Amino acid sequence: MLASSGRTLFEKIWRRHEVVCDDTGQSLLYIDRNLIHEGSRNPFQVLATKGLPVRRIDRTFATPDHYVPTSGRTLDEVDGPERLDMVTSLARNTQREGITMFGMDDPRHGITHVIGPEQGLSLPGMTIVCGDSHTSTHGALGALAFGVGASDVAHVLATQTIWQRMPRTMRVRIDGVLGHGVTAKDVALALIAQIGAAGATGHVIEYTGSTIHAMSMEGRLTLCNLSIEAGARAGIIAPDETTFAYVHGRPFTPKGERWSTLLEQWRELFSDADARFDAEVALDAQAIVPMVTWGNSVEDALPITARVPDPARGANAERRAVIERTLAYMGLVADEPLDGVAIDYVFIGSCTNGRIEDLRSAAAVVRGRHIAPNVRALVVPGSGLVKSAAQAEGLHRVFLDAGFEWREPGCSMCLATNGDTVPPGARCASTSNRNFVGRQGPESRTHLMSPAMAAAAAIAGRLTDVRNYL
Repeated sequence: MLASSGRTLFEKIWRRHEVVCDDTGQSLLYIDRNLIHEGSRNPFQVLATKGLPVRRIDRTFATPDHYVPTSGRTLDEVDGPERLDMVTSLARNTQREGITMFGMDDPRHGITHVIGPEQGLSLPGMTIVCGDSHTSTHGALGALAFGVGASDVAHVLATQTIWQRMPRTMRVRIDGVLGHGVTAKDVALALIAQIGAAGATGHVIEYTGSTIHAMSMEGRLTLCNLSIEAGARAGIIAPDETTFAYVHGRPFTPKGERWSTLLEQWRELFSDADARFDAEVALDAQAIVPMVTWGNSVEDALPITARVPDPARGANAERRAVIERTLAYMGLVADEPLDGVAIDYVFIGSCTNGRIEDLRSAAAVVRGRHIAPNVRALVVPGSGLVKSAAQAEGLHRVFLDAGFEWREPGCSMCLATNGDTVPPGARCASTSNRNFVGRQGPESRTHLMSPAMAAAAAIAGRLTDVRNYL
């Protein structure tokens, strides 16, 4: 039998950007887009020490998102002097180098992984890096996008290249029509629950199947965003008519004849029929129901109709001990229904679920209702343009009338580094991407779910099945 000569979409993009491959198997990749935030302070210091300029300011774009306040737009509200210096240093460094920055006073300001696609900075076939693990988000547009460390950020700033070892490939095929109240967030949680938080380690995931083809671009962004939580290096979806319609006409998308040329090239970005993947996973979309996490790993996800795991049913002594520790931290009782667990906070936002489609789905649940008296609920748009669009549709009034706080753009309560935190022992229904111990504040308890599920939890004052509210 002849060996397969076909290439995956990932391999095609990788080879087109490979400058050289050394004798250890590492490749020097050319980077099309370098996205930076306030975590770039140290990389800029490295360049300053070596007397190096930024290699391609036209391919570098910046925004402060991790440490900016969402209660207002002034630097006085930044939480602590160290974080303030990181925010202000980004402004100083980008101004000195001539790099475009979407600052806090810019109406386009927002979370890096929201404004990249929104502005047309993220395009099919590109290589995209950022000093943030959830850079995998941009793969939804057919780009190879991945997070890098501080030393790699410095290398890209100075050379517009990065050394990487070629990952393996995994194809995740999802077919079928999603059920009532089921979203891309539920698909991602169901996948990670199935393969585990390390299930895709060392791989780039390509998502395929009829479910993906029918999914909106915002849903695809959510799915690729969470690829890193399965251990993947990146997530990617072949661009199609949905992609092309999304990127067309955006501020930094090429226009005119250049657009026509690129569009023709982008139509060739797909995995060949005889391409080989190192791993294959399949999901039945119709079997997925609204999901919620119960533990301190994203793989600790179950249908809202399920019960809290019982340590006694663990596969082995080690697993039983892990479940016992997790339930103690989360304040949960073995075998109690997930539907009914009381909550204290709700957070709707983040680079995972802070887009206009997310806010619309949450508002559809909230409209005409009010949050439970014991709940504090925040809605944090992913960008200034998302906020403006939501306000133009009156969504902000829906949230405010229901008792939600309507905030300024930023990462906010996703990682609790800007003053938006969940108090010790409090429980949060969150649309963010991680539920690690202390992720939303010391001793905080986080349950991940979709925006609609979080909205329903806010109304009920407990974890609950959103399908009862639709």
